[in-house]
Amino acid sequence: MKLAAEFPSVVHREGPEAISRLVAGIEAIGYDQFEIFDHVAMGHPIEGRAPQPYPANMPLLEALMLLAYAAAATSTIGLGTEVLVLPQRHPTLVAKQVSTLDTLSGGRLRLGIGVGWQESEYDALGMPFHQRGRMMDEAIAFMRAWWGDASVDFDGEFFQARAMAMEPKPPQGAAIPIWVGGSSPAALRRAGTVGDGWLASAGMGDSGVLAGFIEQVKEHAAAAGRDPASLGFQAQLSPPPRSDDPGGRDFYRRPDDVVAVALAAKSAGFDAVAINATGVFLAGARSADAMIEALGTLHDRLRSELGSD
Repeated sequence: MKLAAEFPSVVHREGPEAISRLVAGIEAIGYDQFEIFDHVAMGHPIEGRAPQPYPANMPLLEALMLLAYAAAATSTIGLGTEVLVLPQRHPTLVAKQVSTLDTLSGGRLRLGIGVGWQESEYDALGMPFHQRGRMMDEAIAFMRAWWGDASVDFDGEFFQARAMAMEPKPPQGAAIPIWVGGSSPAALRRAGTVGDGWLASAGMGDSGVLAGFIEQVKEHAAAAGRDPASLGFQAQLSPPPRSDDPGGRDFYRRPDDVVAVALAAKSAGFDAVAINATGVFLAGARSADAMIEALGTLHDRLRSELGSD
């Protein structure tokens, strides 16, 4: 199985050098993938706004800029978003940013995308929250055109272009991997019909339920005339730590539990698992160097139990 490590945004408080050291350390340990999750802005609790799982002052670095910084600090590890809230951004700009990242990293980029959940964030960015599913489908096709076509002509419901060019093309061309996060019926359909993989983004949960989700993705792929065996499947080993879940904040202090969840993921059909390094931070590794050490210990234990491809 492949192993991914998700960036802990809290480490930015140590400064940019610590970020470079952490990312390079994750690569040196032997992780296959380095990823970051995405929010541009977080809403304060106000009347009429649904309760949110994270505090508004949670410190987050912008995902694509962080990955560009990580590309300069590494040379082999895969780089990706887990996940970028695609419909709250214009896909032409995202296509250019992603193409540039793929170029600067030597073709190491994987784009994980999702529709998101925070309506106030969409409002702040001037994008329609309740049309985000249709926008997502259209944005995927639009980005593929920018990455692969010499001249782009696109006439969609939300996005248009006429006789336009975007150069240089990324090393991976229109085949930059797009993995879809989320477990709604639409997300599973999207992963199977147009995605290159599925990201189980809420922690492992019930392995039987998730195995069923994997089967649904594969069924959608087959119905679309695609090879289900070509798709990848990655599970987070724990959900993002939340202030109302003290039990989840020490998950990575219990390596036997981490291994047990990873083995359940493998049994369910996942070929990759992701460690949330913010959880490692909350479990006691309160510096970049401490996280490197803890992530190294977890990596070695998981490799010994899961094997590697």
